[in-house]
Amino acid sequence: MEYVGTTQAAGLLGICQQRVRQLLAEGRIKGAFKKGRFWRIPLYNEMPQIIPGKRGPKGTWRKRPQRVATYIHVNQKILQRNIHQKNPEPAISIHRGNRTIQCHQVDIRGGCKVIYSPEKPKNCGARVWIEVDPSVEVIGTVFASA
Repeated sequence: MEYVGTTQAAGLLGICQQRVRQLLAEGRIKGAFKKGRFWRIPLYNEMPQIIPGKRGPKGTWRKRPQRVATYIHVNQKILQRNIHQKNPEPAISIHRGNRTIQCHQVDIRGGCKVIYSPEKPKNCGARVWIEVDPSVEVIGTVFASA
């Protein structure tokens, strides 16, 4: 059986690490145990299994592994606008499914490929982008304004 930590489980479920820790504290992640200071969370069909709560709304985490690739591109219009600004706005876009995150820096924790496709641009108009496999963790960072 394969095990992951809280960071990887949060990425797979599409929720924050704090929510994963909250579910662990409530004993709602099946088969999870603590080894030393770290949580070990088992994967069932490539996903952690959450035990439903007794009250409140239904959980909004992913129920099955994500199959949509992540696309990263740099917005040239924002780059041009940022040339003379003291606090430049984020020019990098991370597209995963129907979610978009704007950031200044991207950390890709695995394999990826750079694609140039002038004949078939993305919906956003990008002709050059980085494509990342769904299983790879991608972390976007926004710098604080000066």
